[in-house]
Amino acid sequence: METLEMKTKIINGSISCLSELPEEKIFVVSDPFLLETPIFSQLQAALASKQVKIFSNIQPDPPIEQVMEGIEEMKAFAPEAIVAIGGGSAIDAAKGMKFFYNKLEENAKIFFVAIPTTSGTGSEVTSFAVITNKDTGTKYPLVTDEILPELAILDVELVKTVPPKITADTGMDVLTHVLEAYVSTGHNDFSDAYAEKVVQLVFEYLPRAYKNGEDTEAREKMHIASTLAGIAFNQAGLGLNHGIAHAAGARFHVPHGRMNAILMPEIVAFNAELEQNVNNECITAARYANLARLIGCSSASSRAGVNYFIRAIKKLRATLDMPSTLQEWGLKKQDVLKEIQIVAENALKDPTTATNPRKPSEDDVVKILEKVL
Repeated sequence: METLEMKTKIINGSISCLSELPEEKIFVVSDPFLLETPIFSQLQAALASKQVKIFSNIQPDPPIEQVMEGIEEMKAFAPEAIVAIGGGSAIDAAKGMKFFYNKLEENAKIFFVAIPTTSGTGSEVTSFAVITNKDTGTKYPLVTDEILPELAILDVELVKTVPPKITADTGMDVLTHVLEAYVSTGHNDFSDAYAEKVVQLVFEYLPRAYKNGEDTEAREKMHIASTLAGIAFNQAGLGLNHGIAHAAGARFHVPHGRMNAILMPEIVAFNAELEQNVNNECITAARYANLARLIGCSSASSRAGVNYFIRAIKKLRATLDMPSTLQEWGLKKQDVLKEIQIVAENALKDPTTATNPRKPSEDDVVKILEKVL
């Protein structure tokens, strides 16, 4: 049985619509740098008639301590709605706050609005959040429909000033989301439709958005692609690419989208079983080959299609001036090798790895990491 349920209302428009919220007490969770930008002025104007409490103590990969700090401020303020505005970290932190606040405060019913200012995580439409334990360097995914926003606002004006490097990182995160959703053990016709569309959008519009942030069409298409990708993986799940990225990112402090991009060609090759006998045509390889067809390459075999698709990924990555290895990013080989075993162990424990189409071993993960050294 296949189901598609959409709890989140999506508005592709302006944050000015926040003025129409019936709730009066608004708890805003924001990236700190936004407080000094025109974006925050727009937010203040939209919420001018409301009682507003700002929480901006957010950092990348939000630690549990910040989530708990936000909950304490929510207890004192007693909000009717949370508005999370920022990148994935701000939205994830707000999700954690809402979830635990609801557990601690009896009969709490808080309307949740997510406004992404990057085009990458899809967090505005997903049941996922990632909270970090700073002491152990471990990322813990929180997965429950209780953290789905009721409203997502996609305002293209908010992403026009995103720097090129972050545009590249977040855009490749979008691509990773749909590549994993498309071959996931949990994929279905609904998630496939979203994933196929997103692959086409990313290859066409991400280079344009990277080259020219003021390209409104490219920015809007990538903003929509990010949300569509979120819907896809929220339905289907993710895979080993994210499992390793979560584990390695926590240890080596590589930006999430960049870590995904470094791993992506090797993950596609592993899932497609390219190291196996040349006559082996696995189902996952055929699915990757279909994605290659969608971006302009019809091939005689699945293996040829997969190889074309890997070359296309590498070309896109190079166009975005992204590193292809961890050493190109700036890590030392010996530092990675020192941590490689624990990263492999944590990657296999990560919940996102569970829906990977090919069951990896610890040795498989180590080999993949060695290939991207």
